[in-house]
Amino acid sequence: MKNYFNFVLDGKKLFVVWFFFLVFFVLPYVLITLNIKDIRLNVGPSLLIILAYFLLILVSFVIAFYITKLVIEGLQYKDKTLVFNGTFGKYLGIILLGYFLSIITLGIYMAWFIKDIYRFFIDNTSYNSQNLQFKAKSGKLFLLILLLLFLPILILSLITYSGFMINPTENFAGLPLFYTFVNKINVMINMFPFFYLFYKWFANIDHKDMNISWRTEFWPSCGKIAIELLLSLITVGIYYPLAIIRLYKYFTEKTRAIGNSRELKFNYDIDQGGDFLFIWGQILLTIITAGIYYPWAFCKITRRVLSKTYTEEDLPKKEFVQL
Repeated sequence: MKNYFNFVLDGKKLFVVWFFFLVFFVLPYVLITLNIKDIRLNVGPSLLIILAYFLLILVSFVIAFYITKLVIEGLQYKDKTLVFNGTFGKYLGIILLGYFLSIITLGIYMAWFIKDIYRFFIDNTSYNSQNLQFKAKSGKLFLLILLLLFLPILILSLITYSGFMINPTENFAGLPLFYTFVNKINVMINMFPFFYLFYKWFANIDHKDMNISWRTEFWPSCGKIAIELLLSLITVGIYYPLAIIRLYKYFTEKTRAIGNSRELKFNYDIDQGGDFLFIWGQILLTIITAGIYYPWAFCKITRRVLSKTYTEEDLPKKEFVQL
């Protein structure tokens, strides 16, 4: 038997928070960016500009709390809605402490900061009167960031700097562009495994006696991500909505919820042509309205996708535990 998800959040409700985001984040950000030269000339120290951007980031986190809360409480499974019990005060404490520790540790604490944010939202979410638990480890995320993002960029930067120091002549003039190109290619290549391993790291959630996680293999998964994203680049983004849907289908059907007495498999009823046209229609409406329509687009796309996402028994047992 298939049990489908649903999404009941209305665009009007989300628009209230989205409006605050446009007014208190997007508008100030655009104004600061467009007038950054005048600000430096008239105001002086760039420290004020840094402070302004820092405050904008804090505003984005504050608004993200309310958007995430609405999204969680809009999720349904078996006609039962998820409940979020997290408080804004505790969330703000996590953000401020995480920012402070990330700065004084030169970014090393960032992996723990990210994990704390995810854990806050997931551990404070309950379904059927039972809280979810986020089981991913910060140390593993730190290694992913270190090995796939930080070290490759650092190594190429050191090579570039060494080249300048050894031979800072006009014959070397073309190499900075070459190293910039190589660095971008290196980052792009590393992003494929990073995206995969990050989301695999994230997909580790307990509910009652069941653990929800991916059952995937590294190379086939990275290959799938690379193909879909490259097709998006080749088509100048036109293919991108279908790429996301195909990736969602691929990883959803490899998601399992495994418990002591049963196993659930996830899947998605894909309609490639219909999904592609529907998502593009919502994107175009968002563009035409300069982003004002986005809350309705988000809710409609999410509702369409989740209403076709389902679970079913993979290994039937004599006794089942209610999820």
